[in-house]
Amino acid sequence: MKVRIKGLGILLLIAGLLLAACSGGATEETDVASTAGAGTEVTTGAEKAVNVADETKVVHDQFGEVTIPAHPKNLVVLNSIYAEYLIEMGITPQIVLYTPEVEAEYRPAYFKEHGVQIIEIEQYQMNYEQLLALSPDMLLTAGEGMEQSVYDELSKIAPTVALDSNSEMTRAMPKLAAIFDKSEKAASILTEFDEKAKQAREKIAAALGNKTVLVLRVEHDRYRFMGPKGGNSSIFFYNTLGLNSPEAIKDSTVWFNPFSLEFLPEMNPDYIFLEDRTLKGYDTKQSMENLKQSKLWKNLEAVKNDHVFPLKTSEFTSGVGPIGSVKLMDYVVEKLVP
Repeated sequence: MKVRIKGLGILLLIAGLLLAACSGGATEETDVASTAGAGTEVTTGAEKAVNVADETKVVHDQFGEVTIPAHPKNLVVLNSIYAEYLIEMGITPQIVLYTPEVEAEYRPAYFKEHGVQIIEIEQYQMNYEQLLALSPDMLLTAGEGMEQSVYDELSKIAPTVALDSNSEMTRAMPKLAAIFDKSEKAASILTEFDEKAKQAREKIAAALGNKTVLVLRVEHDRYRFMGPKGGNSSIFFYNTLGLNSPEAIKDSTVWFNPFSLEFLPEMNPDYIFLEDRTLKGYDTKQSMENLKQSKLWKNLEAVKNDHVFPLKTSEFTSGVGPIGSVKLMDYVVEKLVP
């Protein structure tokens, strides 16, 4: 009897130890779970996706503060140049508005390659109903020059960022980068571009010296020249590439200045980039013919030396993103440098 009780006691002791071990393991696991979840909510993958989609942030634009989605799911960009900036920084918008007549030739294939839907629009037109039908959760556009009333209408459709900038790369890209947390990437792109521009500038300077370059626009009822201090694409030609403007217009602060043909001899550039203005319903044939038949035109140094080169409107108005600017830079160097 004593042997049996003693054996039973041993068995009970072993069972107790095993139970304690199991109980301690369970407690440890519970403690770990509690520590991991301290101060947070345990969510499923689907719930996390919903939470991310609901995140917002406040940014500043041309008209003040605006609350936008931190991770927009249907971003509509009203400016194709901005769309290129974003793509090159690693942010792909879902939709871009696009005016075929004034867009750079490479852009359709570029947007298609990156899966961006192109919506064709008329130049200088804002179709609010069309935008509403796209169901954007965010709109992005250039704010410089935009009227408050237009911004208010856009904001009724979706949170709208009207960037406090124009389309010029060194101004617009850093501001866009700040909104999308891509400042480091933007800086890298701009540094690379600056190096290419420096090389182009040095080639042009070595080839041209003090010779002058005029950018001349032919319109259906007038002629205009690009002011070297007019901002926009003036910066590209006269700052980035370091071209010398004719002395007679060197202080012009207007992007495109109307002038009569009688002013041509006073400018008398060594080189001319001649833009045949492209616009829907726009006919410049008569203006171009009148220009080329003019004795004043024929007597210009650039014309006599066959230093007149065509310039497409799209190449320097809309085609000036990181890709388009390099293409235009290469074209200018090709024409000016033997």
